[in-house]
Amino acid sequence: MQEFFFYIQMGLEHVLDFSAYDHILFLTALAIPFSFKTWKKVVVLATVFTIAHCLSLALSAYGAVTVDVSLIEFLIPVTIMMTASFNLLYMRKTATTQNMQGHVLATLVFGLIHGFGFSNYFRMLMAEEDNKLTPLLGFATGIEISQVTIVLSVLSVSWAVIAATKVKKVLFVVITSILIILLTIPMLVHTFPL
Repeated sequence: MQEFFFYIQMGLEHVLDFSAYDHILFLTALAIPFSFKTWKKVVVLATVFTIAHCLSLALSAYGAVTVDVSLIEFLIPVTIMMTASFNLLYMRKTATTQNMQGHVLATLVFGLIHGFGFSNYFRMLMAEEDNKLTPLLGFATGIEISQVTIVLSVLSVSWAVIAATKVKKVLFVVITSILIILLTIPMLVHTFPL
């Protein structure tokens, strides 16, 4: 049980690491088009992301897949950029034409990519472990707790800013998405594979 809690803590720290803020940036981009009325949808997306992220880790831990780390490090900011860009398009649609299928599919693929970004380190951690399932489940639990916390925090901050400034939701999402894109550009430049 102590090992399980160790990996929960590791999952929490993996997502909430402010020095490697790519995870937080991605979740912010994912959550901002939503509101408290639609909080269940964004929590479902966070869970899809967790499942995909941990699937990558499992494939790596069991030696089924190896990836080019430099390519993955570049693709992570690409996923953030695409999610923020999608928000700009998503906000142009009416509520009746918006659907979750595109969100779910993109989140699934992006979760796999983000998981592979951590997979080599996780595989080294698992090298001495006979039972890889307990660490994977603990890590997944930590990731899920931290992601839901971030998503609910983004929804809270969004609500507070919109309520205080009386800015329209569409404008808030557009401005925030553009800020996320601008923050992501240096990451893209820094990780661009040569």
